[in-house]
Amino acid sequence: MCGIVGILGHDYIAQDVYDGLVTLQHRGQDAAGMITYNNRFHIRKDFGLVKDVFHTRHMKRLKGYAGVGHTRYATIGKGNLEEIQPFIGPAPFGVVLAHNGNVFNAYDLKEEIFKKDHRLVNSDSDAEVLLNLFTKALTKQNADRLEAKHIYKAVESVFARAEGAYSVVSYIARQGMIAFRDPYGIRPLLFGKREKGLITDYIFASESVTLDILGFKYIKDIKPGEVVFISEKDRKVHSKVLTGKKHIPCIFEYIYFSRPDSILDSISVYKSRLRMGRRLAKKIKKANLDIDVVMPVPDSSRTAALTLADSLNIKYREGLIKNRYIGRTFIMPGQRIRKKSIKYKLNPMKLEIKGKKILLVDDSIVRGNTSRQIVQMVKDAGAKKVYFCSYSAPIISPCLYGIDIPTKEELIASSNTVDEIQKFIGADALIYEDLKDSFESCMVKGGPKDFCMACFNKKYKTGNIDKSILKKHAEARLKEKQKCEPAPDVGILGEGTESDGQLNLV
Repeated sequence: MCGIVGILGHDYIAQDVYDGLVTLQHRGQDAAGMITYNNRFHIRKDFGLVKDVFHTRHMKRLKGYAGVGHTRYATIGKGNLEEIQPFIGPAPFGVVLAHNGNVFNAYDLKEEIFKKDHRLVNSDSDAEVLLNLFTKALTKQNADRLEAKHIYKAVESVFARAEGAYSVVSYIARQGMIAFRDPYGIRPLLFGKREKGLITDYIFASESVTLDILGFKYIKDIKPGEVVFISEKDRKVHSKVLTGKKHIPCIFEYIYFSRPDSILDSISVYKSRLRMGRRLAKKIKKANLDIDVVMPVPDSSRTAALTLADSLNIKYREGLIKNRYIGRTFIMPGQRIRKKSIKYKLNPMKLEIKGKKILLVDDSIVRGNTSRQIVQMVKDAGAKKVYFCSYSAPIISPCLYGIDIPTKEELIASSNTVDEIQKFIGADALIYEDLKDSFESCMVKGGPKDFCMACFNKKYKTGNIDKSILKKHAEARLKEKQKCEPAPDVGILGEGTESDGQLNLV
């Protein structure tokens, strides 16, 4: 999962791109990059948070009226500097590209591009694969000036070859800015404008919160299979839906990844989480648990926990205090880094915990190890009982569309019952949201009629994923992880493991 921003303005635009990346920092804390244009490209990329990558000396050099930015959470690539987006290609004219998602056939395409297109993909990033597919198709048209028809034809070529989820922003020197979304619209992408007198700036971004904070007016969500081209010559906006696939945005955007103040594809992330909490409360009520306090595992679970507590007429309390200067542990690149951060990321407030029967509310359980540590942490703080609930269903299958869940073996719910998971994490009770309730919580008038929920139900609705692809993808991802991590971790249910894989802990 990553965050992308593309802005076509009229003067110095780097500050807006930087501010946009800050609003999307939650989508990736591995690395950040920005490329701007002012008769030449200016580039800055590095590992770390946005505030640590871009200093005053860098911002002064990032001149130009057009810019593309990216904040990275690696799902493909070994974590080397050359994997950081955006990427740049010299022809035609000079092209910058960044994307959010995962092209699951990137490894095959990389070989195909070398053998058939005679181009070298110099990294393991699927973004560079997309760049080569796109620029190859543009170059073949041999146009002196790119028009909408050339852009459409090139994007059609990308759709024909790239499989997976990808929301793309690209800028072509002196030609214009392009954005497109994969045929199923799995990852979000929004379009906005900001009028300043007689001139208009345009923006593409992963979430609506970016438009809000930067003062851009929302125009629309890019549709599945749609491409938008803003011609630099006359600033005219051209758009076309190139394919008519079914819209299936990722439901995990609403459960966990997106900010609660964002609206994606007409769905309020905040409202959807409120509804998830309300529906989960009905299930908890049937369990007849003796609960004194409802307590969220910060931060993303707060919204659901609030309405859950209200529905149960039970006190809501903050009992786990988060160190806000530590990043999301789930999206840290190495398991050993996750181990370290969980130990000082959360601190239990004993005054709110001691002697009480606590219901902990979390967004999900992936490997189960973090949940186990949190339950133990609350018990050590003096809780009489610790119940645990997740407002998402059990995660049982890997994601090939941009979430770092590469192998079935990593998922505790894929091979263990709810009772077994409860015993492993040490809770006095464990309750999951029903997938039907999560689904219906995201349904709104005018919004999508379906969602990608493959990690919950094994149904890959793009229709091009089978067991062989899952196996191949898992093997490739495991090789990458072995290169990043000094030593393997103990298995999911192994004694003494402290590895962190819990999705919450934002």
